Amino acid sequence: MKPIPFLLAALALVPLHAAEPPPPAKPNIVIIFIDDMGYADIGPYGATKQKTPNLDRMASEGMKLTNFYAAPVCSVSRAQLLTGCYGARVSVPGVFGPGGKNGLNPAEHTIAERLKEHGYATMCIGKWHVGDQPEFLPTRQGFDHYFGIPYSNDMQKKSAATGKPVVPLLRDDQVEELLTDEAQNRIEERYTAEALKFIHTAKDQPFLLYLAHTAVHTPIRPGAAFAGKSNNGRFGDWVEELDWSTGRILDTLRELKLDERTLVIFTSDNGPWLIKGADAGSAAPLRGGKGSTWEGGVRVPTIARWPGKIAPGSVCDAITGTIDLLPTAVALAGGTVPAAPVIDGRDISPLLLGKATQSPREAHYYFHGYNLEAVRQGPWKLAVAPQNETMGKGVLPDASGTAPRLYNLEQEIGENTNLADKHPEIVAKLQTLATNMTAELAGKEPSARRPAGEVAKPQLLYPAAANPPRPKKPKKPATPAP
Repeated sequence: MKPIPFLLAALALVPLHAAEPPPPAKPNIVIIFIDDMGYADIGPYGATKQKTPNLDRMASEGMKLTNFYAAPVCSVSRAQLLTGCYGARVSVPGVFGPGGKNGLNPAEHTIAERLKEHGYATMCIGKWHVGDQPEFLPTRQGFDHYFGIPYSNDMQKKSAATGKPVVPLLRDDQVEELLTDEAQNRIEERYTAEALKFIHTAKDQPFLLYLAHTAVHTPIRPGAAFAGKSNNGRFGDWVEELDWSTGRILDTLRELKLDERTLVIFTSDNGPWLIKGADAGSAAPLRGGKGSTWEGGVRVPTIARWPGKIAPGSVCDAITGTIDLLPTAVALAGGTVPAAPVIDGRDISPLLLGKATQSPREAHYYFHGYNLEAVRQGPWKLAVAPQNETMGKGVLPDASGTAPRLYNLEQEIGENTNLADKHPEIVAKLQTLATNMTAELAGKEPSARRPAGEVAKPQLLYPAAANPPRPKKPKKPATPAP
């Protein structure tokens, strides 16, 4: 038997209170961003012609968000995702072209920069499209590495070396290859390989993977393993390749036992490019498509998966969107977004984790360029300007007037019945919100719009063939004086 004094000394070493539990591990964030995918283009949202078993499984294991908003066109959506701001706030109103002088201002704080403050490894793969000048590329905006086409795959210029139309494929900030249309057939396969390589490399620390697919933007170029396999032409084939790619990422997370430490978000940058016919997707039952502020142009299919955190088979009907991803990721990493500079998004992690059912935002605003065209609060959407149906198609008669139009999206998702005369009090309330936001960000004299980035002498990233001079039109003979 040990002496009593020895026992007392040993007991004195035992802490009176249990040790503080370690802080929760910072989750990995994977954002899979599709180009021009419509609301009804994957199985969980009603697609039948193309099969999406991996996305079906992702939805059954996670959450389907039914009111998730992007923007009418791609550069704006990407700026919103990266900054947590409406495109109008950061002066990204439309689509940037190759060799343009403007891009996302490097002074803005991106999701990658915010997460790097919390020890994250960061990588961007795929379509960037918020400026292709060196000052605007991902490696200058918080990403450790980049691999992808810096804008849309149809923004081709003829190579000075070959005379063939090409787009550049970058690695970090250098052109690695010039891709012809035929070479784009492997682009999704290559993106996926890079994504898996990054996950393996970064698995021992928290990481952000922003995988912004080129698909399903035209030209439609499915890989050889998928060509002709769907029941919806080459468009369906490319959707099925995206499904395969997502499955490979989910499988890799399982294999590396990263599943329960990783939030995966699958979403799209805007609705389908309807004028492309068979090469376009579907927004049914929503009205409109890409390039419009009708629901079909901006409400996009979205799935969130995080085993052990997000309830399997759950559905969120609250208003959410790309602007909410930055503050959500920062909150999950254990941080807070500073009050300045102002952002528009809010932390939606309580919605994802089943701790809330209401959107943390007062309203959602629908911008078309710098013009505010509509505002939504709860089920009510007030259109305050004419709305074109889709890119390449004008305004129909029922949307051409200047009087505000009111729609109840819960009663009629297709936006056909104007209820403004029946609910003047709701019109007045939403009109006030629209007026205030117009003063802040829209119009010619906004009070809170921040400048875009700008370079003095922009250049293409690769030598391009000079355009042949346009033939001069013959001058019309002078009409003789009477």
